[in-house]
Amino acid sequence: MREYLLCLVAAAAVTYLVTPLARALALRWGAMAEVRDRDVHDEPTPRLGGLAMLAGLCAGLLLASKLPQMGSVFDVVDSPTLALLSGAAIIVVLGMIDDRWGLAAPTKLAGQVLAAAVMALQGISIVWLPVGGTLVLDPVTSVLLTVLVVLVCINAINMVDGLDGLAAGIVAVAALAFFAYSYLLSVEIGFERATMATLVSALLVGMCVGFLPYNVFRARIFMGDTGSMLLGFLLAASIITLSGQIDPAAIEGGTLLPALLPILLPLAVLVLPLLDLGLAVLRRTRKGRSPFAPDKQHLHHRLLEMGHSQRRTVALMYAWTAVVAGAAVAMAFIAVAYALLLLIAGSLAVVFAALRPDSSRAASPGEGARTGTLG
Repeated sequence: MREYLLCLVAAAAVTYLVTPLARALALRWGAMAEVRDRDVHDEPTPRLGGLAMLAGLCAGLLLASKLPQMGSVFDVVDSPTLALLSGAAIIVVLGMIDDRWGLAAPTKLAGQVLAAAVMALQGISIVWLPVGGTLVLDPVTSVLLTVLVVLVCINAINMVDGLDGLAAGIVAVAALAFFAYSYLLSVEIGFERATMATLVSALLVGMCVGFLPYNVFRARIFMGDTGSMLLGFLLAASIITLSGQIDPAAIEGGTLLPALLPILLPLAVLVLPLLDLGLAVLRRTRKGRSPFAPDKQHLHHRLLEMGHSQRRTVALMYAWTAVVAGAAVAMAFIAVAYALLLLIAGSLAVVFAALRPDSSRAASPGEGARTGTLG
């Protein structure tokens, strides 16, 4: 645990220290989030926060490469770290171009496919699925399914990046849940393949924690597509290395749900982004619009319309993510019935809070929503 905490702290510290530099670069380069009709923030805000997150990622990986606990990640010929960094580099370059000049949705989608394919072809890919026992995938299907998972994760996080601190906080909660389960597999049970998922999850938590002080309302810098796509990409990599490369049949123990939890956990930690993405695609296609055409009908917009302030809206979405993800992870440690009770009790508490907005606290000017380029 100590090694992972050291890497987390290193990622958080470097992200925190580099964020002002990323902000200065965005101001100098003109990578600004201008005020648009569908936005409520009242002044242009620098983007490129994702560059600071990338610095945090690299610092954490560099430190991890020097620690004995991480030997299975780095001491191999085809290191998954190279696959991760090469895909992340493509995502960051793509995001920087989009944050500065803007890219059409098809172009951005093509870049995401390229990054996912580069990572998959270098070894971070879905090898098998717990279907009818263990279904081993052929190389082509493996790459295609990996690309699909990466695309869904990237665009789900991109679409939920609509309020100050929202995407970073949700990813931090999701990554923390992944860390708990993958740590159990890699350290307590001894699955070396889970080490990569554990490390990436820890670094994700650190990157988000280091960035949030600058990004909570009122944000001094946005992560931009550079950041939201990077977070989605890394979360997808964590999901793939945890769920798609560990044979569920090899996991023993009644409380670990070997056939279910590896599939349930990714869905649980991404429940809000996936729900928001699905509703957005359905809503827009039913109106004959592109699935990528932005609007102001996301879940966070609806909470704002109900009378919640931006801070309260973000807190509610944090809480909902924590409840669902926490209940899913709890199944690995306690009886399923108790985990379900936690889920029901937590869900009722969040729904009760959502249905009781504080009408005495109207949102202040500028305390509204930002819609991502794809969202």
